[in-house]
Amino acid sequence: MEVTIIDTSGLGDRSYLVSDRGVAAVIDPQRDIDRVLNIARQRGVTVTHVLETHIHNDYVTGGLELSRTVGAEYIVAAGDEVEYQRRAVTDGDVIDVGPFQFRVVHTPGHTFTHVSYVLLDSAGNAAGVFTGGSMLHGTTGRTDLLGPEHTNELTHAQFHSVRRLAAELPGEAKVYPTHGFGSFCSATPASGDSSTITDERETNPALTKDEQTYVDELISGLAAYPAYYAHMGVINTSGPEPVDLSMPEAVDSAELRRRIAAGEWVVDLRNRRAFAAGHLAGTFGFELSDSFVTYLGWLYAWGASLTLIGEDVDQILAARRELARIGADNLTGSAVGDISALADGAPLNSYRVADFASLAEVLGDDLAILDVRQTNEFDESHIPGAVNIPLHELLGRRDEVPTGEVWVHCGSGYRAAIASSIIDSPARTVVLIDDEFDNAGEYGLTGSR
Repeated sequence: MEVTIIDTSGLGDRSYLVSDRGVAAVIDPQRDIDRVLNIARQRGVTVTHVLETHIHNDYVTGGLELSRTVGAEYIVAAGDEVEYQRRAVTDGDVIDVGPFQFRVVHTPGHTFTHVSYVLLDSAGNAAGVFTGGSMLHGTTGRTDLLGPEHTNELTHAQFHSVRRLAAELPGEAKVYPTHGFGSFCSATPASGDSSTITDERETNPALTKDEQTYVDELISGLAAYPAYYAHMGVINTSGPEPVDLSMPEAVDSAELRRRIAAGEWVVDLRNRRAFAAGHLAGTFGFELSDSFVTYLGWLYAWGASLTLIGEDVDQILAARRELARIGADNLTGSAVGDISALADGAPLNSYRVADFASLAEVLGDDLAILDVRQTNEFDESHIPGAVNIPLHELLGRRDEVPTGEVWVHCGSGYRAAIASSIIDSPARTVVLIDDEFDNAGEYGLTGSR
């Protein structure tokens, strides 16, 4: 029996393919199911079952399409009122795949109806557990995604769900969570790349702290999560449309300028320094990286048309795949190639890129500092006098950014680069600080409240 991890680093999630003797089951697949199909083909196995731990809030599921494509049985918790055919399971049910089985365990907390699946080998021994958003590596799933009125109840439920898993499973059983590898569905950052029940008994706060301490600390530590989460549950409950990973229609420079002038979302995928060196005025710079889809999905007006600018076709297609995972499907155009050629004679905008050492040299001058980290990051340590507007709030608060010279920073440069493209205007001289915030302390720049 083999468990294959299918990592989606851009969203901080994992899906899994369990295979043995020619058959396989898939747990929590992402929408781009071609990855699963390719692995099954390489393994020489037939996918007979597709299992969901919960209705996901951070991505569009590929479970429905995968089950229809391969003719597999689709397993969803009975408590989830979905609009498609599935096998509804409840606590204690057993799913027989042939060479192995899954036992359903109701583990509320991340959602009310959340289930985990205990993997049983041919001898009936618990070899592992697929925990979705309940027990993660050294932490647990966040409990506030269904609204603040439910957070306290769900946090208590999460505590007991993790304790149940730890009590019922042997120490050597491996823990296979869906979230916790950078996902905002994790209450706190997860630890390590693998774990067992024994590991969790020693490190998981739901197992090392008393119930009220766990609840209080989890709730007090919850930070903001991406706005697009509001749409994921709706899509996953109604049933996602089949994925489209094709190249968006090509548009020329004149059409690019028309779309920009009309206020449409035109997104430049190039490296942040390349964007700073020259870009079309009115475009947004979202460097294609592991953070790309989270922040674009967080900021952009849901359902608005998107036009992508990239260095080549591969970059556009990679971005489309990332966007498809969160259901951002309204890609109405693309343009590739040298940015000067795409400008077709129109002047390019640019701004300076610097580091914290450079800021230290000019700090006494007439300039403003914009810190676009989240509030909890700012409270922990910041540059005195800096204006803190978290990136996800910046579009609605651009008028609060001072005019004149504005130095923009975050924790690493990625969010600051997006913010710089948002506030870039004739009234401001933008300087992007492309540097790790930890370096600011070396130059005596940081303080705290």
